Amino acid sequence: MSAPGEPGALSREDVVHVAQLARLTLSDEEVELFTAQLGTILAHAADVAALDLAHLVPSSHPIPVANVLRPDEPRPSLDRAEVLAAAPAVEDDRFRVPRIGGEAP
Repeated sequence: MSAPGEPGALSREDVVHVAQLARLTLSDEEVELFTAQLGTILAHAADVAALDLAHLVPSSHPIPVANVLRPDEPRPSLDRAEVLAAAPAVEDDRFRVPRIGGEAP
């Protein structure tokens, strides 16, 4: 999507084409503004792409990530009979809940 003779340059027609693909209606002022802004962004991306980063190790996080959760270990919990005694409805030693959309007829 470059103009002839200008490798990597973003043209006004490129912005209009992408806007049409995205089904956006842009005014002439918006096309001019976005052409300049997107051109600046692409120029910066080209600068970053030109950097020699071969000596750097790829990473997914800028800082080390550690699990902050406790280990999953069994431990005492509430008494089942006591909990079910406080429930509004019990059936077959389990909580009874209404059907989604209400009770069946």
